[in-house]
Amino acid sequence: MEPLTRIPRERIAVLIGKGGETRKSIEEATGAKLHVDSTTGEVSVVWPVEIDPVLRLKLPDIIRAIGRGLAPNRALRLIADDTFLRIYDIREWVGRKGNHTRRMRSRLIGRDGRIRSLIESFTGTEIAIHGSTVVVIGDEVGLMTACTAIEGLLDGAEHSTVIRGMERDVRRRRIEDRSLDSYVLNEAPTPNVSEFEDLVPGLAEKRNERNASRTTSSMPDFRQPGEESE
Repeated sequence: MEPLTRIPRERIAVLIGKGGETRKSIEEATGAKLHVDSTTGEVSVVWPVEIDPVLRLKLPDIIRAIGRGLAPNRALRLIADDTFLRIYDIREWVGRKGNHTRRMRSRLIGRDGRIRSLIESFTGTEIAIHGSTVVVIGDEVGLMTACTAIEGLLDGAEHSTVIRGMERDVRRRRIEDRSLDSYVLNEAPTPNVSEFEDLVPGLAEKRNERNASRTTSSMPDFRQPGEESE
């Protein structure tokens, strides 16, 4: 049995789930067997004989995300190859005074959760703010934009400034995506001429006659004045 990570005790029941359902879901998704110490929050794992190395890297992130406040069904998104995790400790910005942490947590969440929801909707990420930590998961591009917004708020930026920054980033990505689509269309292969000629009987002969006529008419005339063609 290999030690994996430790989660806060108040999150142990969430990781296990009612009747062990959550732990079972994680085990089925990864092929590993989990052991959760209900006293210390230590999580250990028994790996199968053959394990996908990506899953071996992903499982600790799934457990950490759940331990830091993300719902298990959302944390399981991390199994996907293109989904990644980022965790922030608010205390690194505001110190260890509880009132400072609470104030910053409120800034990140916003009234009725509006700021957090806006960041999630702009970037396609999942965000959980629990205690002094902020958990963010998403694909590479969305995670980068979301983390820029979160770091801006942690650094004291105004909500309106952060939102405008995300809007600009989304517009830029849309323009880049349209440009890429246009490039792909322009690079589309031309139809195979022989295949097209097979669909139109006699097309090849007509095309050859036309080319021969053009070749003859374009040849220079070397005859002397008064000479006639034979």
